[in-house]
Amino acid sequence: MKTRIGLLLCCFSLILSGCSLSLKNEDKVVQESSNNKKGEDAIIPRYSISNDYYKTILPFKPSKTRGAVVSNVENRLDINEFEMGLMRIVQDQYSTDDYLYQEGQLLEKKTVESWLKRKYTSGQLKEAEKSARKINVNATVVNDGLNPIESNAKSEDAKAKAAPIYLNHILEQDYLKKSGKEVKIEGVAIGLAMNSYYYYQEEHGYPREMEIKKDVMLKQGRAMAQEILTRLRKMDEFKDIPITFAIFRQQSQSSVVPGSFVAKASVSGNESAISGWDNINEKYYLFPSSAATADHRDDAMKMVNFKSDIENYFPNYTGVVGTGFYKDNELIQLKIDIPMQFYSKAEVIAFTQYVAGLMMDHFPSYLKVETNVFSANGQEALIVKEVDAKEPSVHIYN
Repeated sequence: MKTRIGLLLCCFSLILSGCSLSLKNEDKVVQESSNNKKGEDAIIPRYSISNDYYKTILPFKPSKTRGAVVSNVENRLDINEFEMGLMRIVQDQYSTDDYLYQEGQLLEKKTVESWLKRKYTSGQLKEAEKSARKINVNATVVNDGLNPIESNAKSEDAKAKAAPIYLNHILEQDYLKKSGKEVKIEGVAIGLAMNSYYYYQEEHGYPREMEIKKDVMLKQGRAMAQEILTRLRKMDEFKDIPITFAIFRQQSQSSVVPGSFVAKASVSGNESAISGWDNINEKYYLFPSSAATADHRDDAMKMVNFKSDIENYFPNYTGVVGTGFYKDNELIQLKIDIPMQFYSKAEVIAFTQYVAGLMMDHFPSYLKVETNVFSANGQEALIVKEVDAKEPSVHIYN
């Protein structure tokens, strides 16, 4: 059994590790500027950590909308999947071998914030301008919100039903390509985070929620993507750039699994209309859960048997919780968390060895499985079974 400490690093720290590579392991290039200024010197790490991740041009440039996704998307699991899932989806167009990744540099934060608002009626626009000018006499209010005009219905329930907030966030990702000693943006991905539930307060201040049906959400998301494309084509930065749109359906605020992307569409650099959409069949399931048992009984039983074998030998075991990622109804990746009460390091080692063996026995070779073992003191061990691996990679924390 081999130990791979590199598995401890998350994607972001993997990217940052490129900064520590010596200059002989880096390419110096000039990055084309989007605002007609002189290009900037940049560095491309020569080594790729994994085919799953893009090399990132250095110095790292945070997105111009940095922090907005955390404010707008309330479920932490959704935040991670929205970003990483969008990166995964565009790999069919922009391979990790040929393209570089950069956080969105073209859309300004104030633009995105304005687009996420509701559209104003003429009366509402006047009131908004009046309020803004109390702060700044020269202030102007742009009426370009993509969410629907607020209903004038009498009750809050009726208002919510008539015009919920559909669009929660817009994420831009830039994909660059090297040509000689220059790199420039060759494609942009735009993710639309759409609500599956609309949260509001009724007349007496009590919180309420209303489910937004998937077909209604999709209709709204497609229309919003077309409107965004129309606006982008009027900007110099986006005039000739291929753009991919992807619609992400968020989970509820209390969900223990993330949402998923449900549709995507691509346009070439000279197109201003989206001609068609492709459905995306991805979903996360919690193990154990009634939904997993109903939809994927065989996989659910593998988890039950895995859990049962652990219970037979370790009295301090407290449970197994898994999250399965399905694509086209096939289980692609499984992440397992095992909380445990340990009394010695020897017990940690024995437990980890046993679980590593069970992972190889219970789960098929085509499936990637990651197991995190932790106690009240923090993470104790990490076990990873890669696709077609003959043995797992293991790290026991000091």
